[in-house]
Amino acid sequence: MDFAPLLKEIGRGTRGARDLTRDQANDLFGRMLDGQVPDLELGAILIAMRIKGESLDELLGFEAAMQARTARIDVPAGPRLVLLPAFNGARKQANLMPLVALLLARSGIPVLIHGRHDFDSRISPFELLDALDLTTADTLAHAQVQLAERRLAVLPLARLNPGLDALMALRPRMGLRNSSHSLGKLLDPAPGRSVRVVAVTHPEYVDSMAQALPLLCHSGGRALLMRASEGEAYLHLRRKAHLQGFVDGQVLALAPAPNEDLDVPLSTACEPADNAALIRAMLVGETPIPERIHAQVAALERLARG
Repeated sequence: MDFAPLLKEIGRGTRGARDLTRDQANDLFGRMLDGQVPDLELGAILIAMRIKGESLDELLGFEAAMQARTARIDVPAGPRLVLLPAFNGARKQANLMPLVALLLARSGIPVLIHGRHDFDSRISPFELLDALDLTTADTLAHAQVQLAERRLAVLPLARLNPGLDALMALRPRMGLRNSSHSLGKLLDPAPGRSVRVVAVTHPEYVDSMAQALPLLCHSGGRALLMRASEGEAYLHLRRKAHLQGFVDGQVLALAPAPNEDLDVPLSTACEPADNAALIRAMLVGETPIPERIHAQVAALERLARG
């Protein structure tokens, strides 16, 4: 394939660039996931898309290519499977994403944590999960066993979509994120039986995901769009809670009432052992669970059971 004509369209900067059609985006991202794009052209495409930003049709085309190459996982009978992506890790405060997962699992809702970690400046969420005795599954079959036995499974992204994992792995080499990091939040190994948790940090991604999710959830799909903490899939503990549910193409407002900024202390227990101890203390009632975590869990329970 000659990639020069596509690069000529998307590589003209923020003002001169043109968007790809959905079919073009599907074909291009599929080739990227399959390792069919040479390094020079791949780097140029990733940088061009980073500067231009993904249009709605491009995001939908990319998502379709990703889903076509994503492994499937069976969900136990009962509530839907909540999907928690883990791509960032702790930087300045304790990571409470595993607390969300454990609270949901304790109430009988299956949870799959999936992702990868390549930040030298952050503490890996998978080290924290190990400290909580939530071991990572080696295979899809192992993840199925974890879901059956404890309602919670942890799986590397490479087991679900190797091509997407390889694109994400380019971040340290290139020095910045690329389109795959947005797509990873939309990955769904259980279409029709899942709740995708789309945790975003920057306002422009709130807008783009809010446009895409009604279309992606138009037929049996469900998702929760929320403002993340340090990029991890737990609700920001201080800012107003942005919680939008998406069910069969419809949008649900799930933010608690009243919804306002909160002045609450943030734990700096970032090291895995300390972070795990904090989560365990919250689970047994020795330390209060933040209001925002209660709000997120309630929203996810509604989407998983409704």
